[in-house]
Amino acid sequence: MTRLRALVALAALIVAGTFVAVIPPTAASAAACSASWQASAVYWGDAQVSHNGRNYRAKWWTQNEAPPGTTGVWEDLGACGGGTTPPTGGTCNHPNWVAGTWYAAGAVVRYTNGLYYVAEHDNPGYDPVVSTWYWEPYTCGGQPPTTPPPTNPGGFVVTEAQFNQMFPGRNSFYTYSGLVAALSAYPAFAKSGSATVQRQEAAAFLANVYHETGGLVHIVEQNTANYPHYCDPGQSYGCPAGQAAYYGRGPIQLSWNFNYNAAGIALNLPLLTNPWLVQNDAAVAWKTGIWYWMTQNGPGTMTAHNAMVTGAGFGQTIRSINGSIECNGGNPAQVQSRVTRYQQFVGILGVSAGANLYC
Repeated sequence: MTRLRALVALAALIVAGTFVAVIPPTAASAAACSASWQASAVYWGDAQVSHNGRNYRAKWWTQNEAPPGTTGVWEDLGACGGGTTPPTGGTCNHPNWVAGTWYAAGAVVRYTNGLYYVAEHDNPGYDPVVSTWYWEPYTCGGQPPTTPPPTNPGGFVVTEAQFNQMFPGRNSFYTYSGLVAALSAYPAFAKSGSATVQRQEAAAFLANVYHETGGLVHIVEQNTANYPHYCDPGQSYGCPAGQAAYYGRGPIQLSWNFNYNAAGIALNLPLLTNPWLVQNDAAVAWKTGIWYWMTQNGPGTMTAHNAMVTGAGFGQTIRSINGSIECNGGNPAQVQSRVTRYQQFVGILGVSAGANLYC
């Protein structure tokens, strides 16, 4: 009888044109996002954070483990901030990133790809998608970070993006692929010691290379008047390529017939008779630079490689390359130029500069 009365009432409503649809309540909208997770922050049990458009709760003390993590410390509380719709205005009006601007830890910027990044450490405007030690993708209004981390072919500790940041005005001859190809000549280069030492050595090498070539701009020595001076006739093999053929070339500006001869023997290349290979083949050029770095003391007492892996410091790499002219007060401005560049490059790679920077 009750069901019959309900049907009669429903029929009356339809006839009267006043039918009101009863719609079940919709699912609740996504929760608001908690404060974004920060790698350097310490979180205690029950602390809530947001990361990549989802909220999480810490079950116990944690630091440096990004949600959802691998240890089970984070409890997934579900999506937040309205899903993955790109942010517009409101809470996502962070300023655009500007290269060379000082950013303190915690600063949030909008990068040129439209995504947001938060500074994990103070930095002088390093590129957020290159200097990943300084910047962390930031979830803004539910937008998930999608930029993949830079890759490093050949396992080199310097990625191509970082290399390009170090040498923004480089000559196209000095290719990153040529550098990676040259690594096979000396496998211990930037592969010895801890991860920090490996990055310090790569930064030290590239800082000296920057100084020697004006930022990887010059392939050959610019002062042509010096060219005839680099032939030592006292060597038994002489100068078969010509009196003026052994001028500076490549990233370390290899010069003198005896250096071309020694490098050619070590690398199994005919550099004594064909020194022009260094200015015509990027991989050969990089190999000569790494050869000098790994095997030659120069005016110093140790190789530049040993200086970095034993903790002797960056200053000894300067001594090995040009110490007779620059060290012991000989040319402090040149030394400072190398040191400043080294400090910049270790910053890009996210490690400290270490001690003993000067010679």
